[in-house]
Formats: sequence, C-alpha cells, structure tokens
Amino acid sequence: MPRGRRQDRGGGRGGGGGRQPVLSRFFGPAASGAEPAAEVGVKRRTSSENNEPGEKKSKARQSTMDDIFNTLKAQGKKEPQKCEKPRICLQTLDRLREFSSDSDQQCNRVREDGFREKKSMYLEKCPSIIGRSSELKNPLQSGDTSPKVAQKEESRCDLSQFSASLKSYENTSDTNLNKRTKSIYTPLELQFIEMKKQYKDAVLCVECGYKYRFFGEDAEIAAKELNIYCHQDHNFMTASIPTHRLFVHVRRLVAKGYKVGVIKQMETAALKAAGENKSSLFSRKLTALYTKSTLIGEDVNPLLKLDDSVDVEEVTTDVPDNYLLCVCENGENVKDRRKGDILIGIMAIQPTTGEVVFDSFRDCASRLELESRLLRLQPVELILPSSLSDQSEKLINSITSMRLRDDRIRIERMGNHHFEYTHAFQLITDFYAKEVPDITGPQKLSVILSLDKPVICALAAVIAYLKEFNLEKMLYNPSNFKRLSSETEYMTINGTTMKNLEILQNQTDMKTKGSLLWVLDHTKTSFGRRRLKKWVTQPLMKSSEINARLDAVSEILLSESSVFGQIQNLLCKLPDIERGLCSVFHKKCSTQEFFLIVSTLSRLDLEIQALVPVIHSHVKTPLLQNTLLEIPELLSPVKHYLKILNEEAAKTGDKTQLFKDLTDFPLISKKKEEILEVLSKIQSHLLEIRKQIRNPSAEYVTVSGQEFLIEVKNSHVSCVPSSWVMVSSTKAVSRFHSPFIIENYRHLNQLREQLILVCGAEWLNFLDHFSEHYHPVSKAIGHLATIDCLFSLAQVAKQGDYCRPVVQDNRQEIIIKNGRHPVIDVLLGEQDQYVPNTTNLSGDGERVMIITGPNMGGKSSYIKQVALITVMAQIGSYVPAEESTIGVVDGIFTRMGAADNIYKGRSTFMEELTDTAEIIRKATSRSLVILDELGRGTSTHDGIAIAYATLEHFITDVESLTLFVTHYPSVCELEKMYPEKVGNYHMAFLVNEEESGEQKGSEEEENPEFITFLYQITKGVTARSYGLNVAKLADIPEEILKKAAHKSKELERLVNMKRKTLKSFAEVWKINDSQELQKWKSTCEPEDERMDIF
Repeated sequence: MPRGRRQDRGGGRGGGGGRQPVLSRFFGPAASGAEPAAEVGVKRRTSSENNEPGEKKSKARQSTMDDIFNTLKAQGKKEPQKCEKPRICLQTLDRLREFSSDSDQQCNRVREDGFREKKSMYLEKCPSIIGRSSELKNPLQSGDTSPKVAQKEESRCDLSQFSASLKSYENTSDTNLNKRTKSIYTPLELQFIEMKKQYKDAVLCVECGYKYRFFGEDAEIAAKELNIYCHQDHNFMTASIPTHRLFVHVRRLVAKGYKVGVIKQMETAALKAAGENKSSLFSRKLTALYTKSTLIGEDVNPLLKLDDSVDVEEVTTDVPDNYLLCVCENGENVKDRRKGDILIGIMAIQPTTGEVVFDSFRDCASRLELESRLLRLQPVELILPSSLSDQSEKLINSITSMRLRDDRIRIERMGNHHFEYTHAFQLITDFYAKEVPDITGPQKLSVILSLDKPVICALAAVIAYLKEFNLEKMLYNPSNFKRLSSETEYMTINGTTMKNLEILQNQTDMKTKGSLLWVLDHTKTSFGRRRLKKWVTQPLMKSSEINARLDAVSEILLSESSVFGQIQNLLCKLPDIERGLCSVFHKKCSTQEFFLIVSTLSRLDLEIQALVPVIHSHVKTPLLQNTLLEIPELLSPVKHYLKILNEEAAKTGDKTQLFKDLTDFPLISKKKEEILEVLSKIQSHLLEIRKQIRNPSAEYVTVSGQEFLIEVKNSHVSCVPSSWVMVSSTKAVSRFHSPFIIENYRHLNQLREQLILVCGAEWLNFLDHFSEHYHPVSKAIGHLATIDCLFSLAQVAKQGDYCRPVVQDNRQEIIIKNGRHPVIDVLLGEQDQYVPNTTNLSGDGERVMIITGPNMGGKSSYIKQVALITVMAQIGSYVPAEESTIGVVDGIFTRMGAADNIYKGRSTFMEELTDTAEIIRKATSRSLVILDELGRGTSTHDGIAIAYATLEHFITDVESLTLFVTHYPSVCELEKMYPEKVGNYHMAFLVNEEESGEQKGSEEEENPEFITFLYQITKGVTARSYGLNVAKLADIPEEILKKAAHKSKELERLVNMKRKTLKSFAEVWKINDSQELQKWKSTCEPEDERMDIF
C-alpha cells in the first residue's frame, strides 16, 4: 500500500489550510450557520511489517462526516439539518475511543455515563438509528477493541455496515483488549502472546525484518543481561538486536542459564504479495530452542574468520563438554527411603557430539556415588523430577552453588509423571516401535527394556525433553549407549578422590590449571581434548590395554621416522569436526559449516591415504597402525559429497547455486528453467523499449537493488509513455518500469523466492542422505582423537626424568623410585627442583605406611604424589620417576582436608567420618587407600581411638595398600603389633639449635624452635609436630608465640612427669625385696625434688 498518501473525499480543504491539532482528526473546522463543515483530508498511514519491523499500530480508515450525511440523504430523510449532530456522533464515539487508546490513556477518565447520555439524546433526534440501538450496547467499550474495522471498513458505508462493524468489535474485545491498560493489542503483540503461551519458560527473540525483538519481561531480561536499551512500545516493553548479531546474544543469554527461543518469519515479501493474505500479518513460528546443553545450529555456530567484524571474544567459549544429565530415583521401600538409601538411574547426553552414557547404582544417604558421577561428567544442564529426595536436593544445591553465575548448572524441572515407569514404558515403546525410521525398531526396544527401571525412566524424560529441540535422533541407536562406570574396565575414582587429588581442576579457583589434566593435556584438537578427559577420569584396569597405549607412546617418543611429525601436523588447526558432524546429523548446520567439515574430512582422507605405505613400513605398534589405517576406509564416502558442492556458493551460503550437477535435483532444475524463461522475456522486451524511447543503445540498469530500470535523461522524458511508472530520479536522469516489466519482475521475484524454498528443502534432504554415513565418519573422528591423545602423552614423556612404568596384573604393589609430584614439578619449573621420594608398598610385605612429621613438612604432597603416579600409569602415560612398577589398582580412595558442608548439614568431623565410612564399604585388597589426619576433628582421646581402630581394620580385614598420615604417636604403636605389614615413616627436618638459642635468650621455653624442612621420607617416628613453627611462618604475633611456647613446655613436662610416675608405679609393683624397695626410693627422691622446683 502507498504510504502517507492524502485522500480528499467529499470536498476540498477547509478554511484553515494549516495542520490542525490532533482532535481535529475527529471534528471538522468551525462553520458558520447551518452550512456543513468542510472535510479535512485525513492522513492514512499503513505500516508494512517487512519494511518497518518496529511496526506501529495501523490507523483505521476514517469515514468522513459527509459519508454519513450522504448516506442519510440517500435514505430519504426530509430534515437532514436535524441530523447534523447525529451524523457525526457515532463516528466521533469510535474515533474518540481510538484516540484515547493512543494518547496515554488520557481519555480513560471520561465518564461512560456521559457517552450514554449523548447517545440517547442523538438517537431521539434521529429515529432511523433507534433500530440499531440494541447493537450499540456500550459505545465506549466497543470502540476500544478491534482493529478489524480499520482493515475492513469501506470508504463509503451505510449505517447497517457501521453497526455490523461495532458488533464485530464486541465479539473480539476479550482477545484484543489489554485488560490492564484498556488499550488494543497490535497484531504483532497478539502473535507474540500466542507464542509465549506455548513457550512460557523461554526468552523469545522475534524476527521483525532486519532485527530481532524482545517483548515484555523478555525485553527486560535482554536489557539486563545483554546491556541493551529497553523501552515502552504500545502495550509491552521492547528491546531489539540486529539479525547478524543473533548468535552473539543468544550465546550470552544461554550462558546466563536461560532457555532461548528464536522465532522467524515464515513468509517472504514477494510470496506474500502474490498470496491471498497479502494484507495480513507475516506468519511466524519458533524455529529453534537453545539451552546450555543444546547449543547447536547455524544461528549459534557461525564460522568466525579473522577478518570478520564480529569480535571473537564476545562469543562465549565452549566448555569441553556439554552434558545434559537426567537423574531418576527409585526408592524401593519405605525403610530404605527413610535411611536415605536409594536406587538411582542417570542418562547423560551430549547433543553437540552425539555421545550417550547411562548408569544405575545404589547410593546411601551421603549421595557420594551420585556426586562422583556429577563431578566426572560436569554437566551444564540437569533434568530433575519436580520432587527429589532431600539428600539429592542438598547435593545438587551444594554443587551448583560452587559455580559462578555464568558457569552455573542449568536445572530443568519436569513433572513426576514423566519419571513413572508405566508412563516411561509407553513413551519408549511408541518411540522405538513407531517413530524410529528403521525396521530394527523392535530389536532396539528389547535392548532398551533390558536396562534398569530408573535408567528407562530417565531415558523417557530425556526423549520428551529433546523433542522440544528436535534433537531426539541421537537416541535412535541404543547400541551407541555406553555404561559410565564399569568396575571390570575402569579404576574407581569417586568424587571425593577427584577433588582431593585435583584430577580435573584445582581446589583453589576451580580452574584446570594446576590439575593432572592440565599437566597431561597437550592435545591439538577439541575432540582430542574431550577424549583425554575421559582417559584421565577412567584409568584402565587391563594391563594389556594399558601396555598397548604405553607401546604407542614409546614408539612416538623414540621413533626417528618422519611419519609421526607428518601425522601430528595433520591434527594442527583442525576445526571441531566432531561437533560439526553432529550438527550435520541434526540438520542444523549452515552450508559454510557443512563445506568446512566435508572438505576437512576429505583432505584428511587424502593425506592419510598417501601415508599408508609409510605407515605399513614404519609404524610397528598395533594400536597406532590399526587406528591410522582404518581412517581412510571410514572416510571414503565423504569425497562424493564434496564433488557435488559448488565451493563459492557453499562459502557464501547461496543454496540456489549450491549443487553443481542438478541431475539429482529435478525440482531445482525446473524452477531455474522457469526463471530463465522470465528473464528471457524481459531481455527480449528491451528491443521494444529501445523503439519506444528512440534510444537503440538503451540497457537495463540496477540501482539500490531495483533491477531492470530504464534510465532516461530528463531532457528526453517526453518520449516516455504515460503508462510507465517512475521508480526514482536524479537531476540528470529518471528511471522507469514499463507495465510489462512490472508484471514480469513481480513474477520473477516470486519464482526466485520459490526457488529458495525448494533449495532449502533439497538441502535438508541432502543432509539426510549424508547422515547415513554418520556412524563410520564418527568412528574415524574417534580414531583421530585417540591419535591426538597418544601424541599428547608422548609430549608429557619428553618433559625429562619421566620413565615408562611397568604395569602388571595380579600383583599388589606400588614401587616408585625417586618419584615426584607431577603437578608441583611442572609448577616449580627448573629453578626450584622438587625433592624426589621413594615408595615401596607390597601386598606380600609392608603394605601400610604410617607417616608422621612436622606441619608443612610435605606429608600431603607425598601421598598425593603416590596416588597421581598410579593414575598416570594406568592411563598409559609415562610417570615422573626414575623407575616405577605398578600392580593394577581397582580404585583409589582418599580422605583428606577439613571442610564442613553447610548444604548437606554436616560438620567438619561428620564429613570426615562419612568419607571414611564410604571407603570402608568400597575398598578391596587391590585398592589404594589414603587417610590424611583421620580423627583430628574431635577431642584427642576420641580422635586417637577412631584413627587407631580404623587403621587396624585396614591392616587386618581389608588388606589394601594404605598411606596413613597422623599426628598421634599412639597410632604408630601398630608397627609393633604388625611389624611385617606396617612401617613408621616421617618427613625429615632439622631443628636449628644456634638460631633457636639466639632467639631464646635467658628463658629457653619462651620461644619456639626454628625448623628446616627437608621434605624427605625417612624411616621412624616423630614425637612432635612443631606446630609453633608453622604459627611463626604464618606471622602470629610474637607475644602469643612466646606464651604458646611456654605453655607447650609446661604441658610437655606435665605429660612426661605422669609417664614417669606411671612407669615408677609399675616398677615398684614388681618389687618383692625390701632392699630393692629402699634402692628404688633413693633413686626416686632426687627426681621428686627436681619436680618440686617446678
């Protein structure tokens, strides 16, 4: 529709030629006597949504006062002057009410009674309207509501049409009226309200032309999180972002934990103009939903180039894993539930890589098993039932509270009925029997139903959730599901051990730096990094598999062949093809991403194929050779798809030119032929144009996107036929479209839009066809990840003074010669060398080490060092030692540190004993157990008793390899009871007598001793812990230190005196002779005198 065109109906302009105030839209200028007022032309503006995405409310077409006057005359009224007021009153009521909607509700204060009064007065004077009065039940309300009259009303209308329109207002008032502000919703707002009803929990981005808009509460969230402007527009707050920045802002909102929906226009301007609903609102629908775990699709994964205007730092960096984890509980009986014992099933999916893992396990009230799996997987999103057990809720709260807001786990709650077995069984049966497009559906269903009930319930909830995102395809093949914890395949590393040993992240700032993963990670690819993380959290238990990795690492390290350098160069600067492949599988990738993935895979195929002869001759280890030789075979189908694509079109995203050969795409071919036919007609029409404007050299020009313009100099405009339409002009030339061009250009644009739609559909079919090769290509990428991890471990081995460990089955031993802590060794660097220590634990000999020594002496670092070297050996890595022999360990269990757990309602000592109880339950004779200062959280006597009894249990009953750190000398007496199994050790130190003597002055007891730490494990027991020395290092004030030193000496003498008294009493008890008794008395008296002095 033309914009801003004035229409003069029923007369010329009124007396005052200038613009009138706003209310003059509804009243004519003042006129003398009974002369009818002249009609002022009413400005009508319509807003095309495509041209003006921030559309304003369209104004209704105004019926003039003369229209009503002429209508009344046509009905044969004898005294039209009596109806002079009635002829404007009904129109005025409508227009005033519309005016009140547009002017900040100023007219809302007008009393409804006033309107009713005037209405009745006018109807008395104009009887012809009385018949319609029943339809005008509430003029104020009816004029408030519907924009339909504005769209349907004729410029000439009789009163019957007018009353019918009012009736339609009343019928639509409930849906179109904003009950709070009593104003009318715009069509776009109504469309948004309908969308929001369906996706209440999502922040919706609505495409409006060249930008995306947020409305209402979503706009306020966007303004707060994205730091953009938010303002009131009609009935809603609104904010907007440019279309080309969508991926940046969606990622930011998702990182903050929101679910984000993208709503796109489903119609194009050209097709809409040709359709029957050309004057209606653009149709829109939700095309994508995004959360932290489902961040996959071309809206959020654009290919960033160095020359792009987009700042790469603005895009939230991907975390290594994006697990979506569903937890389902099954309390089998009331007694177990009360105790907190429960059967738990989990299902973890990584939509960005296609990985699916599950597990089921029985957990106690402490929920340590669930915690272990949460810490291992590090999910970004959790699906939970609306009601979960208190213990599980406390655990999840404690884990999520530790994260920063941008790094916090998103929690999605689903109704409990989703987790009921009957509902889950029905959903899964329907999914695998009906929805999976495969004849093997029933076989897959039988595989699923063989899983534990809690796992089936969790899977059902995941299927229901992923259907919202159209990502359920990854669950079609249950053979890809893997069990997370397998006690026969992988070493047990629970959550407590993972934290204490700092395997994935340090305990200071929860970052990767300072962890074991940080030391081992020298991978070149994203998918290699994810594979290495799995290796670190799941050390192997079969010596054959461990030695296969060690053989491969040794060959890379020691081989002089150049083939390994060439293979490593292939891995450098590879895109994340694992996630890219999954994006293709879900049909959510752009043409650029698809081309990048396919061209990368094709290049790898060719380059590894060229190395095949060299691999046969130079690569000896089976793991490396078989992995490398399988890759070309698995990638062979990819070349075919690369040949089909037009590289330039793929890089620019032009789907209409994407396919080189259209033989397999007949629909595209047909549509292109139609376009060529129209173009040919337009081109042949040029000859006729040249004759008409008498210019034999005239050509079509394109200006500002308008094609096929005929450019004529302004001096020759007289030659232009009157039927031609001027499109634009300058001082020198004018540009026109002929009627033939207008008609065919419109048709051409429609065909082009249809071609885009056809190409889009064919593109999706093309991706479907490629997805048939998803599993072999995914396996090839897995092989590349394995190669990357092996090269990373070889890089670790090059660091110096690392050795290949000897790993043996069925041997209970850990022998390490001059071992070092792998993380501290790297952090210290070459300047400060880490003091190496030797360990010798054997099931046949000494299998328990009781370690004492001064505070800060290095006890905790030593025991962590032994555990980390064991983990590294079973990963298949070289270890920081001169020699190492490791018997395969089935699990490492640790109890270290001191911290309460407020969320779980546990004190420090309770946490300590809960961990210990879990170790007692789970440890076996093939486990490595580490207990650091057990019993320190309570009184001395209770602490010693618990430590003593627990250690004796491990010595006699569990018979595991044990490292026990303590400050209780009494515990060391177990060496005398079990001399072959237990050894007492301490961290060596020196007491600097000279410096201590200088500080002491006249009073020896007033200052603590000065200690030099040697950090060397040494045989024997330390009687004292020298805590005052640490207090001095911590800068405790001197006065307090002196008082503490004095008190320490006093308590020490008191204890020594009690010991001597007890010893003397024992001696005298054995004396039978009076002479011996006299002798004992004479020796004791001098000592008693000395005691009296104090």
